[in-house]
Amino acid sequence: MAFWMSSAVGLAVVNLALLGVLIAVWLRNYRTFRSPMLLGLLLFAGVLSVENIVAIGAYLSTEMIYAGGTTAMYALVGLRGLQFVALGFLTVVTLFPSGRLRRSPTDPGQETG
Repeated sequence: MAFWMSSAVGLAVVNLALLGVLIAVWLRNYRTFRSPMLLGLLLFAGVLSVENIVAIGAYLSTEMIYAGGTTAMYALVGLRGLQFVALGFLTVVTLFPSGRLRRSPTDPGQETG
């Protein structure tokens, strides 16, 4: 059970790190563009961050609740894993909107020699 508890907490911490990256990018963009969509994304990321912080606190302070319920623990780890996958996709499309991880030599603004 300790492995699954550690996995759930670890995924919540990784999710918080991804949310931190997203918040930084979206905040910078919001300051530039003042778009309501970016404000909505910031609020979404803020609420999801609070949820992950509360989840970490709950895992660490109420471990005995999950001691007898392996199904509940598997479900919680599965949900954290799905959240990680979703945040991973969102982070990639936010940081690399063109769909490419690197610029090609023909991209404008890149030195040619």
